[in-house]
Amino acid sequence: MNAFPGSQAAPDDARARTAVVIVHYRTPALVLDCLETLVPELDPGRDVAVVVDNASADGSAETLRAALAQRAWSAVRFVESPVNGGFSAGNNVGIAAVDADAYLLLNSDTLVRPGALAALRAALDSSPDVGLVGPRLEWPDGEAQTSCFRQFTPFSELIRGSRTGLVRRLLARWDVPLPVGDEPCEPEWMSFAAVLVRRAVLERVGPLDEGFFMFFEDADYCRSARRAGWRLRHEPRAHVVHLRGGTSPVKALAAARKRGPRYWYAARARYYRKRLGTPWLLLANLMWTLGRALAWVREVLRTKRPHTVEHELFDTWRG
Repeated sequence: MNAFPGSQAAPDDARARTAVVIVHYRTPALVLDCLETLVPELDPGRDVAVVVDNASADGSAETLRAALAQRAWSAVRFVESPVNGGFSAGNNVGIAAVDADAYLLLNSDTLVRPGALAALRAALDSSPDVGLVGPRLEWPDGEAQTSCFRQFTPFSELIRGSRTGLVRRLLARWDVPLPVGDEPCEPEWMSFAAVLVRRAVLERVGPLDEGFFMFFEDADYCRSARRAGWRLRHEPRAHVVHLRGGTSPVKALAAARKRGPRYWYAARARYYRKRLGTPWLLLANLMWTLGRALAWVREVLRTKRPHTVEHELFDTWRG
């Protein structure tokens, strides 16, 4: 059985009920806004929030230390990572900093609605085989965001490459995003913008894979948890605002058809190699390229708006 970083720490009677881990890189204002909504949901005698500065090296750490000292939140701790190892590594630093029965991994670009933490804990306590619980992610106006998904496959790459309604409908069973609903469900994976993880999952599965700098770590970890026998639960009664794009430019760059960061393509390639093997990565690349070719034909015929992202073909194959 794999041990996670904090598993050899304090005994049960010194263990927190919930530890909220907030990893940030040069987002001090977002962290403080997040904490303003989170702290009222915490019981200082049973819960703790750990803010991890991921080696921002721009004065963010000093800014946050001063702001936290001024607010004097007894349930909030601050940890500085010596290096920026990415999202997974930063969360592992936060997990290692405190013993808890459950860990809420929370993006710095989130706002916690009243009652969300209690609803997540209730869902985790609903069954001993529920290992991870995700909330309803939403925009500030309450509109839901997609946060539950199917696993990635070569067929889903064909859908992504083509961005064509007909292809999406024909291959609907392999389309990665799942519809947003008002009832609890059990997806294959959930967004780690906000997710509550049972301690026993970390003890059995181990820490997040630090080979993923950012992106695909949530799909990877959920897959490991499910293979270890844990159920995933989406709890729509827990509402968390996700200011999507506050911690990464990936979606904004894609919308602007600008070249995406290297780490996204590297994470995608790592996921396929790790979970399915190199031949399946090659097949996924081929299917994406086929989809892109279909889209290109429609663009040439002027029946589809161009959606080419700069250097996407090269970056997809380079991985």
